Amino acid sequence: MKKRNKIILAAFGLLLLIAAYNMLPMGSTSGGASILTEVQKGTFEINVNTTGELQANSSENIMGPSRLRQIGVWQVKITDLVPEGSRVKKGDYIGMLDRSEISGHLKDLESELQKSESEYTKIKLDTTLEMRMARDELINLNSAVEEKSIVLEQSKYEPPAMIRQAQLEMEKAQRAHEQAKKNYQLKREQALAKMKEVSAALSQAQRKFEEASSVVEEFEIHAPKDGMLIYEKDWDGKKKLVGTTISAWDPVVATLPDLSSMISKTFVNEVDISKIKVDQQVEIGIDAFPEKKFKGKVIEVANVGEQRPKSDSKVFEVKIKMQGSDTLLRPSMTTSNKILTACFKTVLHIPLECIHNSDSVSYVFVKEGFKTLKKQIKLGLINDSEAIITKGLSEGEKVYLSKPEDADDLDIQKLK
Repeated sequence: MKKRNKIILAAFGLLLLIAAYNMLPMGSTSGGASILTEVQKGTFEINVNTTGELQANSSENIMGPSRLRQIGVWQVKITDLVPEGSRVKKGDYIGMLDRSEISGHLKDLESELQKSESEYTKIKLDTTLEMRMARDELINLNSAVEEKSIVLEQSKYEPPAMIRQAQLEMEKAQRAHEQAKKNYQLKREQALAKMKEVSAALSQAQRKFEEASSVVEEFEIHAPKDGMLIYEKDWDGKKKLVGTTISAWDPVVATLPDLSSMISKTFVNEVDISKIKVDQQVEIGIDAFPEKKFKGKVIEVANVGEQRPKSDSKVFEVKIKMQGSDTLLRPSMTTSNKILTACFKTVLHIPLECIHNSDSVSYVFVKEGFKTLKKQIKLGLINDSEAIITKGLSEGEKVYLSKPEDADDLDIQKLK
């Protein structure tokens, strides 16, 4: 009886060893522990993973003065700005721009205006005096014509020579009077043209001064509507802060984003951009809230690449519309975007760690019972962690994740 129990115990122990061997599989028959995985059959996804930044899908710009170019000011420094992320109401104070340059410009315009006013007054007085003298001359010449007319009338009793002399004097006076009338008309037209010219110059100087004066008021910036203040970024990606400048061509100081509709702006390298298409589904993660995941969709893919700062490779801008909204989300938060570029149903796939290559031949190490086999395989598409197997393996086969011991002594079983 004791002998029988010993046999049963020995058999039971052997079974336990076999089970342990299968649960903690060994490598080749010569020994050495290795980790196994099974060939899976199911859904295989190909994703492009990128890092991006949250932005509002739409926003309202908070502008500095829009007429800087009109008054000859090309850039202005920001001297004060409320903290980013502040909740503001329509009309609230946002910030202040440096007025030193426009103040100097305003003084120059004021000097030009005073000069134009003086010139206008001078020309007006000169033309008034000149026209008065011309009118007096015209009156005198008219009187001379009347005098000569009287002399001619009285000379009819004189000898013919005296009459002829009086006629000549009369004609001379008439010609002088007619010439004076024409000269007066010309002087009048010249005076009007000159006054029109100085009046236009004065009006222009007044307009410039008034425009500059009204622009000065715009140097104190206020919110155009309610919202959360977000600093605007310059062309180089740096935020416009106190001490930076805004240009006359881009006077945006900050924005008020619509937080109910957000996008993730990301950049995809030129190797992967051909895989990205509009309407592809995206899983979006937020670095600040790792536990939260959002669904999204590609809405825009740039046609032209660009060189990003501190990068040697070309990248393409991609915009991803986030579905839904969350009060925790803020512009400029870092996102992780998993863009689904392809999906295959019911295909065989294994981890990339299982796959080895030699002379353009791909193979894996397979455990069959107590043996290790070296099998050639045919690969399909590959993602970041796995590969599709189109030939050479079956579902459920156990494959080594690492190279087992004495693997170099095994011959490759070629595909049929």
